[in-house]
Amino acid sequence: MVPITRREWLALAGSGVLVAQRADSGESRRIAEIIRSYESQGIHRTATDVDRNSGEWLTAQVRDAGLEPSRETFSLSRIDPVAAHAVIDGNRIEGLPLFDGGSTSPEGIRGRLGALGSDAEIALAEAAPNTSGAGALGEARRQNRHRAILLVTRGGRPGLCPNNAESFLHPFGPPVLQVSSEDKPRLEEAVRGNAEVVVVAQVKRTPAEAFNVTASIAGSDKSLPPLVIMTPRSGWWTCASERGGGIASWLELMRALRTGKPAREILFVASSGHELGQLGIEIYAGRHPDRIAKSRAWIHFGANIGAAQDPGNTIQASDDEMEAVIAKAMTSAGLKIDRRVPRGTIPGGEAGVVHRGGGRYMSLIGRNALFHNPADRGPDAIDANIIARFAAMFTEVARQLAAA
Repeated sequence: MVPITRREWLALAGSGVLVAQRADSGESRRIAEIIRSYESQGIHRTATDVDRNSGEWLTAQVRDAGLEPSRETFSLSRIDPVAAHAVIDGNRIEGLPLFDGGSTSPEGIRGRLGALGSDAEIALAEAAPNTSGAGALGEARRQNRHRAILLVTRGGRPGLCPNNAESFLHPFGPPVLQVSSEDKPRLEEAVRGNAEVVVVAQVKRTPAEAFNVTASIAGSDKSLPPLVIMTPRSGWWTCASERGGGIASWLELMRALRTGKPAREILFVASSGHELGQLGIEIYAGRHPDRIAKSRAWIHFGANIGAAQDPGNTIQASDDEMEAVIAKAMTSAGLKIDRRVPRGTIPGGEAGVVHRGGGRYMSLIGRNALFHNPADRGPDAIDANIIARFAAMFTEVARQLAAA
């Protein structure tokens, strides 16, 4: 396939239409346009206007791929930040509350800033994305050792890289204000100076609805258990490389698989609520209780598939057979495997729901320097040709698993 250049991507972004295509790069160009459209919609946080509009866009994409989409709606109490900042010596630092922690009044919490685990009223901590419930930070939150916590987020690039709210339905601990890694030096200086800080993490709760987008391809033998193909569709920022590769691959498999009559039914689900403890897929599984344990397998398109910044590939599988299938397919396609999650480990992302329910699964998660970063956007964030190769590889895997 011929690579898509930066100039071509910018032409797409500026005009909203495809430039002239080369005959051998149709899949890559279609994938690039899907991700450009998804990214341009805005911040994909669950149950927001962007999330709803993005879901409507995705249903149209499913229909364009040749299937009839459905929406499975669910209710939640959406968190809307009202004021989120810290003030030190009159200087204001903007942030984002941890969505499964506590909140403050408009006046915030005032106290001395100190190290995590000290006797300071407000603690300074640091964490990579999705580790806020583990280690010393998680323990301090559970023990309510501090009145508030300032959390420096540490991603692969500078910026505010939020943690997912894994305990969204059961929040715990003091208010935690997440701030950019670029604020770390002055916060450490404030700790050394025994400075006083005000932390404001004011939120409001709003009853709201979100929805999963689903579709299916009928199988010729209704007695066979189905194959399920899933990917998340929500996240903290514009999520070009975090979510784009999974969504594009999900749609590419629809296009490829609808033309043949599989033996077993193939079910597709793109879930909202990813950043809120995988809420959408949890609800989907709860509404279809037989689909986890009784399905032939689940294919999970996780985060960062085809990311261009510090790429790498991790495979997660429920058992030896599932791992052998995905590993052989990736090797045959010339796609590198950088890490294999040890057997029995609870996998990351939505595959964890299948794991805990006793289902069979294979899962791909990429490495990405822009993971959870507000800079996750633009033509340099993804490699559309690699995503096309993954989609072609997973198409053959899905055909194999959908056979009798």
